[in-house]
Amino acid sequence: MFDLSKDFKSFAGFLIFCGITGCAYIVNDLIDLEKDKLHPVKSQRPLASGKLKTNTAIVIIFFICCAGLFLAFSMGLFFGIIVLAYFLLNIGYSLYLKSIVIIDVVTIAAGFVLRVLGGAVIISVAASQWLILCTILLALFLGFSKRRHELVLLEDSATNHRKVLEHYSPYFLDQMIAVVTASTVICYALYAMSKDTIEKLGTSKLIYTIPFVLYGIFRYLYLVHQKEKGGSPTEIMFTDKPMIINICLWVVSSVVFIYIIH
Repeated sequence: MFDLSKDFKSFAGFLIFCGITGCAYIVNDLIDLEKDKLHPVKSQRPLASGKLKTNTAIVIIFFICCAGLFLAFSMGLFFGIIVLAYFLLNIGYSLYLKSIVIIDVVTIAAGFVLRVLGGAVIISVAASQWLILCTILLALFLGFSKRRHELVLLEDSATNHRKVLEHYSPYFLDQMIAVVTASTVICYALYAMSKDTIEKLGTSKLIYTIPFVLYGIFRYLYLVHQKEKGGSPTEIMFTDKPMIINICLWVVSSVVFIYIIH
């Protein structure tokens, strides 16, 4: 955590992924332009609202994508390959994969895994199996929650906006959310108690961070089911005060247990 050279590389990788992700989102918005114009929330996006011209968006994609990929490969061949794979996966999602039931959310989860692998490669460390598992499960949890939010928000017009929603139902999504929720908690608990984790991090006290993980998931479920939120996980993370406090407590407790109280 206190290796400044690796911190710098991580931040640079973060910026590259931000640029490439932005390009992928613009491509998706270009493809869904007419549908987004009819969406109660997405109609306010730059392209759907007409604030950003199509030609301008295409130019932005070209320059940022080229710059991002150039910088990615300049930081390492494997990192460049991962970033390229991430971009192509997102393009595949926008063009076809988002229309296949379950695979659409699995594709989103795969994107998160590629980000994790990219972060590991750029600082020359191994991505643990626990990290990959927790990332997959948490991403699936967020993805299925988002689909549920869309289904409830759009009601009868849901399939007009996203064709794949005709294959989902609130009950079906609730079943899958329940499975990945339990799996996420169990996976994190096993990680916190794992001998491998204790040996690598030099602490057996990460088990005391489990309550923060439980509360975070329960809070998110509350927002999805009772407040009909969940369309934007990022918005929840930055606007819901209990969630912000919980995340801060998890971060602080993790740092304390790893670096101060072993």
